[in-house]
Amino acid sequence: MKRILVVGGVAGGASAAARIRRLDETASITILERGPHISFSNCALPYYLGGVVASEEKLIMMAPDAFQARYQIEVRVEHEALSINPAEKTVSVKDIRGGRVYSEGYDVLILSPGARPVIPASIKGTGLPHVFTIRNVVDIARIKGWIDQENVEDVAVIGGGFIGMEVAENLRHKHVTLVEAANQVMAPFDYDMAQILHKECMDHGVDLILQDGLDEIAETEIHLRSGRKIRAQAVILAIGAAPETGLAKDAGLEIGPSGGIKVNQRFQTSDSSIYAVGDAIEVYHALTHRPVLLPLAGPAQRQARAAADSICGVPHGHPGVIGSCAVRIFDLNAAATGLNEKTAKAAGIPYDFVYIIPSDRPGSMPEAKPMHFKLLYEVPTGRILGAQAIGGGSADKRIDVIAAMISSGANLEDLKELELCYSPRFGTAKDVVNQAAMVALNILYGTVRQVPVTAVRELVESQACIIDVREEAEFQKGHLLGAKNIPLSQLRGRVHEIPNDQPVYLHCRTSQRSYFALMALQGRGFQNLWNISGSYLGICLYEYFNDVVQNRKPIVTAYNFQ
Repeated sequence: MKRILVVGGVAGGASAAARIRRLDETASITILERGPHISFSNCALPYYLGGVVASEEKLIMMAPDAFQARYQIEVRVEHEALSINPAEKTVSVKDIRGGRVYSEGYDVLILSPGARPVIPASIKGTGLPHVFTIRNVVDIARIKGWIDQENVEDVAVIGGGFIGMEVAENLRHKHVTLVEAANQVMAPFDYDMAQILHKECMDHGVDLILQDGLDEIAETEIHLRSGRKIRAQAVILAIGAAPETGLAKDAGLEIGPSGGIKVNQRFQTSDSSIYAVGDAIEVYHALTHRPVLLPLAGPAQRQARAAADSICGVPHGHPGVIGSCAVRIFDLNAAATGLNEKTAKAAGIPYDFVYIIPSDRPGSMPEAKPMHFKLLYEVPTGRILGAQAIGGGSADKRIDVIAAMISSGANLEDLKELELCYSPRFGTAKDVVNQAAMVALNILYGTVRQVPVTAVRELVESQACIIDVREEAEFQKGHLLGAKNIPLSQLRGRVHEIPNDQPVYLHCRTSQRSYFALMALQGRGFQNLWNISGSYLGICLYEYFNDVVQNRKPIVTAYNFQ
């Protein structure tokens, strides 16, 4: 009888243990879990604060006794692994409730300790009773209890990642201040796309503070590095998570360059009898070919299955990760996969991108909404590298398509020809992802040249020739300073108004009509033409946050988000 000992439950440890039982009915399997719950929905924790998850019990996927009865796996909750002795194949364990410390033997050990919330030592006041982190059901219950019992109205959320943003959304009935030390929230998204999320937070009453860090927490307020003071009756630290590697380090297991436990393709550590899965390990990135940390539930479950298969002699592949993720932020759905501009640059991969804003359904459908979609591809191969999507519709659907294309090594031509489901209730006949591929191919093959929204301020300030091809009524509702309005419907009769001896930059609302105008002008011999990616809608969204919050001089006469 093989003795399997698992340290840690939830997506990694519990999944691995259950898979081993399905493959080996005779194995002796024991799970040690430091907390009181063996299996809970950690990704759903913030939604308990907003009442989306109705009760604490709804967060618990399976009670320890039910797990034990179903799988014949011994579950010891509130038992903490203190140390590992690889030579003797034992683990020192503490029964937290009883205080007893004992030794537990194993033939195979699986580590799934997860990641711990980051609490910088430099921040004063983190031990105060109204300061919280989020890791498990106990944590989220404490937060909700404090908010309800103390009648909390002012909440400070520190960190603009997944947890921070979800907490801010679920506490929308309170006054929330969100503080992020970086210049944007949601690191998987590029700066231009993050501006959409910034505006969404502001539109829903969140006081968003960027490029300012937490310095001190007092009883009724927080102090920022800038000297600014913010009232806060509850402070939620969502600064980040660090892999729990203490057990592994003390046991002499190798730690990788990213800071996670180093594992091979079978998820074995440097000790062949010890496996590791989940947020504590570093994984291989399929696009950058470098080790990374990826604290996501989906990869953790696949790692757990792969480790269990390896232990039981079942072959499996290990294609690496690409980091697909999704989040809902108030009324917007946001999703991303693969590389963004920051990670592509860091990996030294030559790339370009397109940013389009098509409707996610035909305009005749009442639920049609703009879909902001950014697609990155390798130059000159056209290999798809990543994508980001934000909109009121199915952003996750589009990103799932791109994730599948990346995983299959597809390029822009493949994406252009990809046949997808169509109905006006679900999408357009030429889906968002197909449109992005077509635009990208125009750029890749040199049919069209573009400038991004990030460069438009410089164009305006340098008094470049900008042609707005929207209709006159649209132009009057808001336009770029210095832009000339020549509607597409009048373009061919007013060609003589467009200079042919200097660069000309065209835009409309979302770049489609300006593309039509550009092609018409190129057909008439114009050469110095550039389409502004994202056009007026993208420009307004990109400039809005900095203009409003930093009181920067606007480059538009009025913001128009319609």
